[in-house]
Amino acid sequence: MKEPLTDIPPTPDSTPSGQLSTEERVPAGALDRLLEEASDHLQLQMLLIETAAGNEQANLDLIARAYYFAASRHTGQTRKSGEPFMYHCVEVARILAQMRLDSTTVAAGLLHDVLEDTPVTIDEISSEFGPEIAGLTDGVTKIERFRYESREKRQAETYRKMLLSMVKDIRVILVKFADRLHNMRTLDHVDHEQQLRISRETAEVYAPLAHRLGLARIRWELEDRSLRYSDPEKYAEIRDKVAMKREGRELYIEEFKAPIEAELRKNSIAVEIAGRPKNFYSIYTKMASRGRPFEEIYDLTAVRIIVGSVRECYHALGLVHTLYHPVPDRFKDYIATPKTNMYQSLHTSVIGPKGLSVEVQIRTRKMHHTAEIGIAAHWRYKSGEGSEAGEFDRHVNWMRQVLDWQRDDSDPAEFLANLKIELYQDEIFVFTPMGDLHQLPVGATPVDFAFAVHTDIGLHCLTAKVNRQIVPLSASLNSGDAVEIVTSSRQHPSQAWLDFVKTAKARHSIGRWLKEEWYAHSVRLGQQMLEQELKRYRKRVESGLLDSVAQELGLADGEHLYAGIGSGDLSVTRVINQLIPDSPKRRIRPNMKDRRGIRILGMNDMLIHFGKCCTPIPGDLVLGLVTRGRGVSVHRTDCPNISDITEDPERIVEVEWDVVEDQSFTVQLLVRSTDRKYLLSDIARVISDIGANIQSTSTTTVDHLAKQTFWIDVRDTQQLQAVIKNLTTVEGVTQVQRVYEPDQSPS
Repeated sequence: MKEPLTDIPPTPDSTPSGQLSTEERVPAGALDRLLEEASDHLQLQMLLIETAAGNEQANLDLIARAYYFAASRHTGQTRKSGEPFMYHCVEVARILAQMRLDSTTVAAGLLHDVLEDTPVTIDEISSEFGPEIAGLTDGVTKIERFRYESREKRQAETYRKMLLSMVKDIRVILVKFADRLHNMRTLDHVDHEQQLRISRETAEVYAPLAHRLGLARIRWELEDRSLRYSDPEKYAEIRDKVAMKREGRELYIEEFKAPIEAELRKNSIAVEIAGRPKNFYSIYTKMASRGRPFEEIYDLTAVRIIVGSVRECYHALGLVHTLYHPVPDRFKDYIATPKTNMYQSLHTSVIGPKGLSVEVQIRTRKMHHTAEIGIAAHWRYKSGEGSEAGEFDRHVNWMRQVLDWQRDDSDPAEFLANLKIELYQDEIFVFTPMGDLHQLPVGATPVDFAFAVHTDIGLHCLTAKVNRQIVPLSASLNSGDAVEIVTSSRQHPSQAWLDFVKTAKARHSIGRWLKEEWYAHSVRLGQQMLEQELKRYRKRVESGLLDSVAQELGLADGEHLYAGIGSGDLSVTRVINQLIPDSPKRRIRPNMKDRRGIRILGMNDMLIHFGKCCTPIPGDLVLGLVTRGRGVSVHRTDCPNISDITEDPERIVEVEWDVVEDQSFTVQLLVRSTDRKYLLSDIARVISDIGANIQSTSTTTVDHLAKQTFWIDVRDTQQLQAVIKNLTTVEGVTQVQRVYEPDQSPS
């Protein structure tokens, strides 16, 4: 039997508290019979023993049948390590058995690869083992069989499929986690490129999802094993240094816990106290985030206190704070307010012997079990009543909500960004004015809170009061805040909200509203543009014909055709040629002079606006871009954003200056100078003498150095250069420059 890798730290407390012996859980005769029959199958014997030890209701005959079925189908198959393929199947089932899952799930673990790697059909499994096991096996296989166009799409669709499978039966993802965990334990046998790809996917997809489902034990090992391959040098450094300090750390923990044990026993509280080694990945992230070497990471020592009841948890907390001085602002009560992954515990940090900070976790045995295997602990209670069933249902509802929020996200990047918000989050707890509790990610804003309360409140959020004080909608909330949202029927989401909201629900709801609003605007604009063009031909088009043309162009109906025109995705000329095929080829009338001083070659009556990113004026080389819903945007050819614009050359149109007499354009100038009396007056006189007009100005002065910003109206670049040249002659002026990414002009 191949031993698992030994350089990953053993998971503490891997045996659930209160576990009974095999003989007490399963009738000795049944287990002995199956062990005798499996005398030539050591792996099966180990699996049966572990299953019986963890589940007194285990159907061992079912597990034995599944083993022999899978073994016969995988005969002759080997893994890249050279081991029989069945070794992997049994190890997956053992991981599930160690999580104390039901016999059906353990059997599905044995069978999880038969659909993928053998000729066995889903009907065969259903006939042999029933529809439940067939469904679990098929669920795991569907995740594996999907092929992806890109790494990003692979990640996005893996998430989607896993979430969908979990909603149907949470045990599918538990089998998949067990499969991925054993693959990571045997990753030495694949090439380096595969090691990097699989470890990266594990760290980015599986570990965060395991955390979200409360599977701490699995998460820690997945993270550590991913680190081993993604950064082997740093991994080896941390592993060796942790091992070197192990003896000293163990002695320190004994010194720390001795007085706690004594006090708790004086109070007749049965207690288990043990050190909790931090996983390597956690140490790695601390080193990276703090920019410190291993030697400067001091919070490596943690102690876990396990008692019998919630009352004893708080009693133990009081005794710990009596014996050791607590560190301010390091206490968290996850018993009163559990994390979204069902985690419950009291957390505190105290100053222990020798002045070292020690993290202490206090929980009941039941909480400890849930902390280790999360949602798997609640699975067995799903058909019952009470808090356990409620916790399970809450998690299934979370997954269903995530799927609903992301259903319309066709962009893999957007889907992943939104979903990772849900997976990678620490939490805060905030309240409504009525005292209702809402859990939000760290950094959440009043807008996130508004959407958490109700989507309609979020969509009409006008202002917010936090602890009775008005705050910006972008303000970060803190645990314990009381938040009140003021709404208005006239208020709607802004694009700017997407820059600061933290929850997936808020991002999805805002994005969906903006898309709908953009679509409606595009329809109105497209209809206006098409009707203006049709007037040139003295034509009116019936809606039936418009729908027919839309379908010929691959669109659903006339409304979508208007939207295509208004968004810039469909040219008016192409639509006209379809609507009036027998008309003479389009005659280009002389271009109408736009009141903004620009004409668009080949187009009439188009909406025009100038890019705020570069504020072009006559004399600048310019180009036009057909924008989504706002006509043509005019930019300088040297605009800082030109690279983004030219990525879609079909939307670029030729434009040229066509300025009427006395037409002016606003630019922003930055003037640096030494401060003196009458400086502003002298600058204003120079600008006025050249014929330019000052719209507004602002000045800041530090240490007798002045920085003045002017918004001035000029005819063209020639006049602007004259202004700049003459300003440099003003006494005290050291620099004059045009601002190419200007601030908004003051009103």
